[in-house]
Amino acid sequence: MRDVDPVGPLKRGLEILEVVGRAGGPVRPADLVAETGLARSTVDRVLSTLTETGYLRWKGRDVVATPRTMDVGNLYLSGLDPEGVLAGRVARLAGDLDESVVLAVPDRADDRDGVRIVGQSRPRGSLAIVFKVGDLLRYPFNASGWELEDDFLEPGLVAVAVPVQAAVGPFALIVVSHASRHSAVSLREHARSSLMACVAEMEQVAAHPPHPDEARTPGANGHLKARLGAEFLQSLDRGLAVLHAIGTRAEGRTISEAAALTGQARATARRALLSLTVLGYARESGGRFALLPRVLDLGYRQVSGLTFEELARPHLRDLVARVHDSASVVVLDGTDIRYVARAQASRIMRVEITVGTRFPAYATAMGRVLLAGLPEAEASDLIVRSDRRAFTGRTLTGADDLRREVATARDDGYAVVDQELETGLRSIAVPIHASGRVVAALNIAAPAAREPVEQMRERLLPELRATARALEADVAAFTRHQPLPL
Repeated sequence: MRDVDPVGPLKRGLEILEVVGRAGGPVRPADLVAETGLARSTVDRVLSTLTETGYLRWKGRDVVATPRTMDVGNLYLSGLDPEGVLAGRVARLAGDLDESVVLAVPDRADDRDGVRIVGQSRPRGSLAIVFKVGDLLRYPFNASGWELEDDFLEPGLVAVAVPVQAAVGPFALIVVSHASRHSAVSLREHARSSLMACVAEMEQVAAHPPHPDEARTPGANGHLKARLGAEFLQSLDRGLAVLHAIGTRAEGRTISEAAALTGQARATARRALLSLTVLGYARESGGRFALLPRVLDLGYRQVSGLTFEELARPHLRDLVARVHDSASVVVLDGTDIRYVARAQASRIMRVEITVGTRFPAYATAMGRVLLAGLPEAEASDLIVRSDRRAFTGRTLTGADDLRREVATARDDGYAVVDQELETGLRSIAVPIHASGRVVAALNIAAPAAREPVEQMRERLLPELRATARALEADVAAFTRHQPLPL
């Protein structure tokens, strides 16, 4: 297998994705040239392909990874923990012990012993021990028993690790603390009973894991090849589709299955699979190809560390560029809304609001959309508890009137508030969903004198809904194996 010559464009595309993923922020094409040793023309073609297919996004003259790069990592993690049961046990153990807990798998990346984090949870506290899913720790995996470390990865950290046996392979369950709280020995005694109970539960549920839901496998982007010509690397696109295809099952896929899922010729899929195996992103066993933890280096680690504001900001910028009005994302915070992301329009007369600003939910379009996403009794209680004062002569303050407005927003899927918060200010908002519930609201605010309310609705509502769908897709990828950082 090592003698197989990998598909060149696929190898170079994955290399660039790894470099962008390691950077943790915007990367200049010139830096990619220096880091990879590739010609600038080659880097440009790879970037053209990866940006057109949605894995990277231009930010000025730099590129950044998008939540699309989390898809393959999500498939790998779903193969290990299809229903999130192991992640739930990790979170519960962290809460019981009031310590950070890590779930890891062995990973001999670069032929050096290590473990790759596939789950983590930590208690709240100012002295945080921060790991990210996808981090590669240079820590040898011991499948035979307890491991104690008084200087775990860096001075001052202590850890206790035990193996967990599962059908998809062994895990290491690691409890991490700091020396001001425990020595490795005292941490073992503190954690022993809870840790062993957790291991027993994990081994029981992981003995026969259910299959994860089948994910959509991207097919060939022939229209992009037709439009971009030589600037689009079709073999890179096809290789990434194969990478997705084998990720939908923990036990992997055969060549024929990968070909059928991607609509490719068997010979094309075979060459991609052999390339992915040689490059360390997949393994072959019994004619089946499955993902390896190295796929988490393809942008997953970078994107999984984003804040909600960073997830939303590119979508807000694109929306503002189309409609030329300021746009915001807000969340519900008690009886108020709180701004968590914002993009400003370049106008002389514009709405000046900053991230962190709070307004009463009852008097805003965003607040009514967020209230509409709650159970009726909970929304009614928040309305009653609000300090319902009139900001203008148009402000609705009656509880019954506000309940009707919230009910209308629930039925319509949007809300418009016309000069109730401030004279001359009108806004329109739609909900943003995650895991089947409303988690935020997206709005556009504009001067009321510019156009009639009906014209504003017709102009902005389709754009708002399109942006909300795009942001929801990013949020869905982001939250597949971790909470949304609101």
